[in-house]
Amino acid sequence: MKFIKTPVKGMCDMLPADMRLREHILQMIKTSYASYGFMQIETPVMEHIENLTSKQGGDNEKLIFKVMKRGADLTRAIEAGKQEFADNGLRYDLTVPLARYYANNKEKLPTPFKALQIGNVWRADNPQKGRFRQFTQCDIDILGDDTNLAEIELIAATSDMLSQIFSEVGITDFTIHINDRQILRAAALQAGFEEEAIGSVLISLDKYDKIGLEGIRRELIENGYAEDVVTRYLAIYESLQGDVTCGDFCSDIAENYLDRKVVEGVDDIISCAKAMINEHVKITFDPTLVRGMGYYTGTIFEISIDGYNFSIAGGGRYDKMIGKFCGQDVSACGFSIGFERIITILKDKLETVTPVSEKNLAILIGKNVPLDRKLEIFKRAKALRAEGTTVTIQPMRKNMKQQIEKLEAEGFKEFEKVYND
Repeated sequence: MKFIKTPVKGMCDMLPADMRLREHILQMIKTSYASYGFMQIETPVMEHIENLTSKQGGDNEKLIFKVMKRGADLTRAIEAGKQEFADNGLRYDLTVPLARYYANNKEKLPTPFKALQIGNVWRADNPQKGRFRQFTQCDIDILGDDTNLAEIELIAATSDMLSQIFSEVGITDFTIHINDRQILRAAALQAGFEEEAIGSVLISLDKYDKIGLEGIRRELIENGYAEDVVTRYLAIYESLQGDVTCGDFCSDIAENYLDRKVVEGVDDIISCAKAMINEHVKITFDPTLVRGMGYYTGTIFEISIDGYNFSIAGGGRYDKMIGKFCGQDVSACGFSIGFERIITILKDKLETVTPVSEKNLAILIGKNVPLDRKLEIFKRAKALRAEGTTVTIQPMRKNMKQQIEKLEAEGFKEFEKVYND
C-alpha cells in the first residue's frame, strides 16, 4: 500500500515559521483577554453526538465529523438495523461544549463567569481561502450576566485585542456590525410570515451581501412564500442607504411584535461601545446581519475588514442553551474570532518573518572539530539560553550559503562558524 504524503483535504501542515506566527498571535490574544478578566478553560475535542445534533448549531450540524461506535456497541447497532452508527462527534464550535461544561461545573465557577477558550474545531466544509476543515477558534464568553454590560465588554475586549494584532501590519480600520435576533423575528412576523417560517426566511436574508434584495425575493418566492408577504417584508429593507440607526429602522415595526426595550438596548450597546473602542474602529447597526447559529436569542455581532469577503469575528447572546443541559436557563453571551482568517490576513500583509526571538544565534560546526571544542560550544550555548537567547547548533553543510539562507528564513540573524583550526 502506498502512503500519501499530503494532508487530508481541508487540513494543512504547519511549518516552523507558521507556528511562530501563530504562537505569537495566540500569546497576544491570551494576554489581551486576560487583562479583561477572562479565564482560560479547555473542553474535550469530542462531544456526545446528541449534544452536537440538538438543532442548536444551524447548518454546522450537517458538517459534523462523526465518530463511529466501537466494538460490541457497533455490532449491536448493526444487528438492530439502526441508521445511526455514531455515538460521538468532533466539535464544530466551542459554544456547545462550553454550555455543557458550565452545566457540569457551575457550582465550582464564579458568577458571572468570564471564559476564554482556544482550540481546534472541525467542519466537513468546502475548503477555500481562509476556510479549512480543521481550524482554531478563540472564544470569549460571559455566563450569568443578563445585562448588556456583557455585550459591551465582549465588544470592547475583542476590538482592543484585534487593534493590537492588526497594528503590527498597519491595519487600523475594521467594522463591528450589530443586530438583534428579536428585531429580525419582529420584521418577519409583521410582514406576515408564520413563526415556523422565520428560520428559512433568515437563511435567505443572510445572503443579502451576495445576491441583494432581488435575489432574496426570487429565493423566497421559489421557496413557496406568498408574493405579497415577500413584498411587504423586503419593503422594510428597501430604504436602507448608508448608516441607519436601530431606532429609525424599527420605527415602523409595531410594538406588539417588538419590545421597545430591545431597540433601546441595541442603541445603548452601540453608544457605550463607541466610547470604549479605538477611534479608527467603526461600529454600526446592521439590520441584515443574521448569524447562522440557531442558538442565538438576542444581540448578535460580526466584524469585517474592507478588502476581504469574510468576517473575522462573530457572536451574540444565547440565553436558552445552557438550560438544555441543566434544566435552568443561564444568561450567556460570547464572541468568537476566526483565528485562521486573521492569520490569512497577517500573512497577506507581513513583509518579514516573525523572528524566533529578539536575541538568537546559529552556530555552524565544521568537520573534524575536536570533542573538547564542541563541549565548550555546548556550555556557552547553555549559558546563552539561560540569558534568553535562542541558540541552534548545526553541522556545517557543503552549501553553507543555502544553509544560512534557510536559517535566515526561519528568523535567525546572528551566525557563528566554527572550524577545526
